[in-house]
Amino acid sequence: MRPKRTRVRAPRLLSAVAAATALLLSAPAAAPAEAAAPAPVPGSLTPYAIGAVYTAGVSSGGYMATQLHVAYSGTVSGSAAFASGPYDCARGSLPTALNACMDTTQDLQLAQLEQTTRDWSAQGLVDPISNLAGDPVYVFSGTQDSTVKQPVATALAGFAADFGARVRYNRTTAAGHAWISPLGPNSCAVTQSPWLNDCGFDAEREMLGQLLGSVAAPAAAPSGSLIRFDQNAYAPGGSAAALSMGDDGFAYVPKSCAGGASCTLLVALHGCKQGYAYQGFGTRFVEGAYLNEYADTNDMIVLYPQAAPTATLDNPNGCWNWWGYLGDSAYARHGGKQIEAVMGMVRALRGTTPPPTGGGSVTLPSVDAQDGYVKAAADGSGAAVGTLEDLYGFALGRGTDGRVNRTLLSFDTSRIPAGKQITRAYLSVTRSSGAGDPWSSPAGNRLLVDVRTGCFGGCAVEPSDWAAPATVPGAAEIGAFSSGGAVSTDLSAAALAALDRSGTTQFRLGFASAPASTGYLFVNQAAPVTLTVEYR
Repeated sequence: MRPKRTRVRAPRLLSAVAAATALLLSAPAAAPAEAAAPAPVPGSLTPYAIGAVYTAGVSSGGYMATQLHVAYSGTVSGSAAFASGPYDCARGSLPTALNACMDTTQDLQLAQLEQTTRDWSAQGLVDPISNLAGDPVYVFSGTQDSTVKQPVATALAGFAADFGARVRYNRTTAAGHAWISPLGPNSCAVTQSPWLNDCGFDAEREMLGQLLGSVAAPAAAPSGSLIRFDQNAYAPGGSAAALSMGDDGFAYVPKSCAGGASCTLLVALHGCKQGYAYQGFGTRFVEGAYLNEYADTNDMIVLYPQAAPTATLDNPNGCWNWWGYLGDSAYARHGGKQIEAVMGMVRALRGTTPPPTGGGSVTLPSVDAQDGYVKAAADGSGAAVGTLEDLYGFALGRGTDGRVNRTLLSFDTSRIPAGKQITRAYLSVTRSSGAGDPWSSPAGNRLLVDVRTGCFGGCAVEPSDWAAPATVPGAAEIGAFSSGGAVSTDLSAAALAALDRSGTTQFRLGFASAPASTGYLFVNQAAPVTLTVEYR
C-alpha cells in the first residue's frame, strides 16, 4: 500500500515528515574530542571470509535493521534496534507511522502485523519466518524518549519473541531518542543532534554480547581501514539518489579480516539526520557509534550504508525507508529498493555478485513434498533415500555411517513472470547442525549445485537421483560456512537457460569429492531452501 501524498498545505506536510524522521532538529552538540575512526579512503567492497551477518540501527535505521532481518532471515542471523518499533509497523502509511509507530494515539495492531508477516513468508515475499526462531534480538528504549514512545519498542520486543527470537530488552535507562555510546557527546536524557548519547554504560558491549555471545574488550582506538565506496553500484536502477541514498557508503575493515580471518559482518544503520550527506553531518555516526573499536578485537567488519535527504518533501531528513516513501510499496520485503541495495553490499562483502540494476525478483521456496536427500557409497553404489530429514534437515557430506549424502530440491519455476529475461539466480540455505568440515576433506573440497530441467527421475526423491545426469552440472557453488545462512554463487548462464519456465526445476547439492573422513552438515531443518530469481 502506497502512502497518501498530499500536494497542498506543504508546510503542514513538511512538519509531519519531519516528525516521522524520529529525530528532532535542534542545535548541534559538540563533536567527540577525538575521531573514533580512521580517515576514509576511496575503495570498493571486495570479498572477505564472512560467516554470520547481523543488523543494528537507531530510529529509522532501527526499523530498517528489523526489515532486513525479517525480509532476509536466511542471511541475517540477528538484529538490534534502538528507539524503533515492530516490523512493517507503518504499513505504507505516513499517518500510521506518526500515530502508531512513534506515538500511541493509534493502535499499531501487533497481531495483524504478525499475521501479515506470516502471509508474506508463505508467499515467498520474505524469507521463511521460521528462520527467526532462536535468533538474537536486542531492543533499546529510553524512558525519556518522547519521539518513539516506549510501548512502540515494547511491541518490537513482543513481535520478535512471538516468532521465537531470543530477546534482550533494555527499557530502564533514562535515555532520550538516540544511539547510546560511551563516545556520545550528549548527556543521556536529551534528544538533540548528533543523537549520540553517553548514558554511563557500554551499550555496545550489551548489544554485541546479545548478538554474538561473549565479546572481547574493545580496542583503545581503531586500527583498521575505513573504506568509502560508491553506493550507486548497488542501487536498483543504478542511482542511489533515486532511492534517497547517498553516493558514498562506508565499511570498516579490521586488519584481521583484511588478512583473511573468518569474520562477522554487522550492518550499522544511522538514524534520520545522521547520514553522511545530511547538512555536513559527515562521518560522525561512523566515528561515534563505538563499533569500530569492537570490530578490531572481535573480527567484525562494520558496513555503514548511507541514506540521504531528498530535495522534495518525500524524505527531507535522510531517513531510511520504513513507511514507503517515493512510492516503494515493497520497502519492507524482497524487492524493496533500499533493502536490495543493502543486500547487494552484503553479497559483495561475502563474495557473491551484487545484483544487477533494474528489473524485479521473485523468491521461490523449495517444494517440501519433493525435497529430500540420498546416500550412497563414494562410488555411488548402494544408493538409498535418507530418513533423517524431519529430525535434522537435508544431509550433505559424509555421515558417521561412511555414506556420502546429496540433497535434492524442487522449485516451481513456472512462477517466474512470463515474458521476463532472467538476469541472475541463486540459492539461500541455512545450516541446522553438523560435524567436522567436509570442505577440508580433501583440502579444497567444493559444495556444488547441479541443475536439472524438470526432474532427475520422478520428481519425488528416489535412490537413482544420487548419480542421475544433470542438465547443467556444477552450475553454482556454496562456500564453506559453519553457522547461520549462506548464499550460493550465481547460477551459470547455462543454468539460467535450463530453468523450466513451464514447470519444475530440480537442484542437487553435493560435494565434488567424497569426503575422506566424517564431515557433514544438515541444512534447512525448519524452513525450505529458497531460489531467488532476478529478471528484467
